[in-house]
Amino acid sequence: MSLNIIDLIKGQLGPATITQAASQLGESESGISKAISAFLPAILGGLANNSNKPEVLDSITNASSSGLLGNLLGGSSNNSIIATLLSSIFGDKISGVVNTVSSYAGVSNSSSASLLNMVTGAAVGSVGKYAEDNNLGASGISSLLEEQKGIATSLLPAGLSLASLGMGNWTGNNAAEIPAEEMTSVVSDEHKIEVNRGGNTHTHVESTADNEGGSIWKWLLPLLLLALAAWFLWKQFNKQPEATTAATTDSTAIVSDSMDTAMPLDSGNTTLKMDENIDLNGTAIKGYKGGMEDTMISFLKSGNYKNAADDAALKDTWYTFDKVNFKMGSGSELEDGSQVQMDNLLAILKAYPDAKIKIGGYTDKVGDEATNVKLSKERADYIKKWLSDKGAAAQIMAAEGYGSKFSTIAATATNEERAVDRKMAVRFAK
Repeated sequence: MSLNIIDLIKGQLGPATITQAASQLGESESGISKAISAFLPAILGGLANNSNKPEVLDSITNASSSGLLGNLLGGSSNNSIIATLLSSIFGDKISGVVNTVSSYAGVSNSSSASLLNMVTGAAVGSVGKYAEDNNLGASGISSLLEEQKGIATSLLPAGLSLASLGMGNWTGNNAAEIPAEEMTSVVSDEHKIEVNRGGNTHTHVESTADNEGGSIWKWLLPLLLLALAAWFLWKQFNKQPEATTAATTDSTAIVSDSMDTAMPLDSGNTTLKMDENIDLNGTAIKGYKGGMEDTMISFLKSGNYKNAADDAALKDTWYTFDKVNFKMGSGSELEDGSQVQMDNLLAILKAYPDAKIKIGGYTDKVGDEATNVKLSKERADYIKKWLSDKGAAAQIMAAEGYGSKFSTIAATATNEERAVDRKMAVRFAK
């Protein structure tokens, strides 16, 4: 068998699917395409690396009858086959993979998680259909997947490697992973061949000289390899990090006369979203520079909370969650990758036990307002309960759902434009 499964799967992820996904998730088509190009070889590489696992083989065998291929955008998010398969091939690295591809493709974490499910559905559905059409049993499927190792990992796009996805040991090669696009040959075409090592393409000098020429290569080849390594390291240190942009999260709100709350507004500025170490009284937590954790900690360290006379001095400043997202269509089910920021908020409250907060949930203007209020309240209550169960109950003054009351974008705007109004936020309270 010499089938390239990638070609089968790509047939399920054509322009029409990309356009539909972009519209449904509120992302650009280029971002969707970029995420798919990252997930596809990673997922296939994961299947190939786990080709003998019973749960992987069972998922593929059962995929054909599950109807996955007929409903990739609507039927993959809660499909048990996909959930089992992702857990089997990625284990506890799922959130890391989602976050890495989110940053790489410039899409939100929730969109990245949805696309991971979609591409996984396309992959397992395509392989399952091929296996059924060709009467492949478990051993045949295993052999087919095993053949995909080199194909899958060599197709990771520029800027990504197995190591960057936390999968550097998939191939069993301990050598450092260098994406093919990062390497440029320094020898002439007539003396080079391409060698696949752990799925990544490297330039290798093939000597065609006689024995005397071979003795020259004994000292010249190491020099060339050192030059390549030096060039690669220089490029890595001088390469601009790829990042997504998002609205700043610490914003001044419009105060409502009838309610003791406000909707956090975007300031119009953008910041590069890259995880950094943020100091929390000697402990480092991961978050965005200028993001929720950074601005909350800065405010607490400044003494402004301690010196605030009353709640009125605090109610105009809200801090919007950067990474906490709820699954589309669910009341209070978090997207993968949201847990980190929940843990960070809990750590901040524990570090400042005298600080109190209020939680707010918000929606856009689409839909019935009573339903929007109910949904936003459920999500605010979920965060309140989660923090309370972890020991921070005394620090939470209230959790409110405001629906679209403070929304600023018209219901007729695009889904991407309305996303600014769909958020969860907290403010300090007295």
